[in-house]
Amino acid sequence: MMSASATPAATAESSWPVEGMTCASCAGRVEKAARAVPGVLQADVNLATDTVHLSTGPAFVPLALQQAVKKAGYEMPTTTVQLPVLGMTCASCVGRVEKALVKVPGVVEANVNLANETVSVTLSAGASVDTLVAAVKRAGYDVGTVAGDSRGGVAVAAPKPPLLSEGARVVVAGLLSLPLVLPMVAMLWGQHLMPPPWWQWALATPVQFWLGARFYRAGWSALRAGTGNMDLLVALGTSAAYGLSLFTLLRGSSPHDVHTGGGDLYFESSAVVITLVLLGKWLEARARRQTTAAIRALQALRPQTAQVRRDGAEVTLPLAQVLRGDLVLVRPGERLPVDGVVAEGSSEVDESLITGESLPVSRGLGDAVTGGAINGAGLLLLRTTTVGAESVLSRIVRLVETAQGRKAPIQRMVDQVSAVFVPAVGVIALVTLLAWGLGVGDWNRAVLHAVAVLVIACPCALGLATPAAIMAGTGVAAQRGILIKDAQALELAHGIKTVAWDKTGTLTVGKPRLVEAQAVDGDRHMLLAQAAALQAGSSHPLALAVLQAAGEGPAPAAMAATALNTVVGRGVAGTMDGSELRLGSARWMRESGLDLASTAQAVAPLQAQGSTVSYLARLPPGGQPQLLGWLAFGDSAKPGAADAIGRLAALGVRSVLLSGDNRGAAEHLGGLLGLSDIRAEVLPQDKARIVGELRTALQAGERVAMVGDGINDAPALAAADVGIAMGTGTDVAMHAAGITLMRGEPGLVADAIDISRRTHAKIRQNLFWAFAFNAIGIPLAALGQLSPVIAGGAMAMSSFAVVSNALLLRRWKGAGRA
Repeated sequence: MMSASATPAATAESSWPVEGMTCASCAGRVEKAARAVPGVLQADVNLATDTVHLSTGPAFVPLALQQAVKKAGYEMPTTTVQLPVLGMTCASCVGRVEKALVKVPGVVEANVNLANETVSVTLSAGASVDTLVAAVKRAGYDVGTVAGDSRGGVAVAAPKPPLLSEGARVVVAGLLSLPLVLPMVAMLWGQHLMPPPWWQWALATPVQFWLGARFYRAGWSALRAGTGNMDLLVALGTSAAYGLSLFTLLRGSSPHDVHTGGGDLYFESSAVVITLVLLGKWLEARARRQTTAAIRALQALRPQTAQVRRDGAEVTLPLAQVLRGDLVLVRPGERLPVDGVVAEGSSEVDESLITGESLPVSRGLGDAVTGGAINGAGLLLLRTTTVGAESVLSRIVRLVETAQGRKAPIQRMVDQVSAVFVPAVGVIALVTLLAWGLGVGDWNRAVLHAVAVLVIACPCALGLATPAAIMAGTGVAAQRGILIKDAQALELAHGIKTVAWDKTGTLTVGKPRLVEAQAVDGDRHMLLAQAAALQAGSSHPLALAVLQAAGEGPAPAAMAATALNTVVGRGVAGTMDGSELRLGSARWMRESGLDLASTAQAVAPLQAQGSTVSYLARLPPGGQPQLLGWLAFGDSAKPGAADAIGRLAALGVRSVLLSGDNRGAAEHLGGLLGLSDIRAEVLPQDKARIVGELRTALQAGERVAMVGDGINDAPALAAADVGIAMGTGTDVAMHAAGITLMRGEPGLVADAIDISRRTHAKIRQNLFWAFAFNAIGIPLAALGQLSPVIAGGAMAMSSFAVVSNALLLRRWKGAGRA
């Protein structure tokens, strides 16, 4: 047997489902148990999704986590998968198959039985069986077929469904409780219709011990772990009411006209409280499922199969078996199953659920496309570029799941309160019992008021207040093309007061064109050929503009440069005919010993119009540097860039332009966009320093964001409180950023800040109502102002209200959307 590790990397992230958690106390207990597991570096429970998110090291063993969670009184739901594996011959094969399988995310255990050539795999909920098949095949073995199994050799042992669904349990509990409640209503008109005592017992008992068994099981687990939770409070409270009533009934001193507070039997209190709590939990579960709607919508985008062209024939394959380089056929109206480039055909592709862009985009030969998009009227043949976990859609889902699984900083304060909440409520209930019993002498009323204290306390509302809002906020943001990496970025973004912008590719289109080139000796063609030789093979926007102007290709063999070297923030260098050539900024030229005064009169007007000027120089061995000429590039501002700056100003956010370009080009763009704070000729390392200075200048609680798209922006993105990367940029920039914009629209920055502020407001509202509910309800119950029935109903509705309030974020559309 071999237990799974999250990944072979030094640190890995993973999420694991946990069943049985009902409140913040449960979350704290699971976190404590998980952190005690060897290899677990950090554990955060998301009560809204019933998962624990782990940061783990190489020593992490999922089976140890499962055992620790079970010991704490909870369960990690798993399924068992049997795979017939062909080709195994020895113990070495056994180890290889097990090793391949335990690397798959979500695998808890893998057991190979060499005698019958099968492997038994224990999976956490949500893990893909097709991924297991692909892992076995990558290890060099085939997966056989089990007769009568449509999965093609995969036999799944599904968990046994419950006898009654949650909704059915609520209905049955309601039907059993109604005969106990309706006579209480009739008493308002002087009608005494309460059933005989033994009938009350017969109606209340199945509600208490059958439908309410979940509270006893979870409460007992909490007690064994030395803590308490909401289930324990409900079990204690309702058991006290039920037990007192049963004792009175057996003693034979019960009147037949029992009513709340005025008689000896309180069967209706115990039954109705359990019914209302079950109803509240059912409503809460429905609402919580809606908070994960964004994730489910993203996961549903990718088809399960793909039409693959292999050896001239088309075959239908499960998505997990599609390989990089495969040709995939996509017919009109179908979803694209893979990321790739168009090898044949053209069409319009709807990427709205991935990027948030409502209009279809044209895609033709050589264009990149994203899996999950909907093909229009054309027939497309795609060459697969990424598969599995590295596809854009998988990374988006993983990013959103990580964001929803991580805790916001404010949640840690709530966890500290929740840790002492249940014991404190137990003490208050005990004090209430003794105060009413000893002070008033009416122990029946004392028990009733203590029960009310126990059942009105609601740690669930506290535990759900923050994660429910984060789930809804990050989910709706993802649907609008805004990917938030973690809860901390979401919480910090609401305090953004300054946004530092990169220029090229962020506020400008990022596709410069050569507008003018001038050689010192008058040979423009030679100047372009030399510049193109230095830029051969580069994908930098300025390099592409040079290559296009020189004939959309590298220089002829006679003009080829060697020893090419990119100098970050300055330019590119290479060797040609024994001399070093340098193509780059004015700063680099001056550092190289060149005097650019002779070019000032010619380039100044171009720089004033926003052009970027690069200079070409030769540095011969032992000789003086020689200026060969200069090239001017023009780039235009993105549509909507000026409006984005204006929207930020309306939100009270100041914008700063950080550009490595010359001051003239930077100030020209700043003037077009309405920017007054412009920092030009800034090196990449200086951007990070300037961001630090901006942070220092702000008041406490105010934050700085950096928006960029390139590798050279990564240090500044990491230095900012919140890094915001354009999804059209590099993976390095997106990795360093806390927020990624799937479309290169500057206006999404204001949208990201807006949804962050709205989400933070929902968190504050939820926490206020959760704390206020308990702060008001518990004293009222202790003072005898609330009956257990009303207390139970209020407690049941509080969690539902918190989640429903968070779901209002789903109405958010972003600026300019209906």
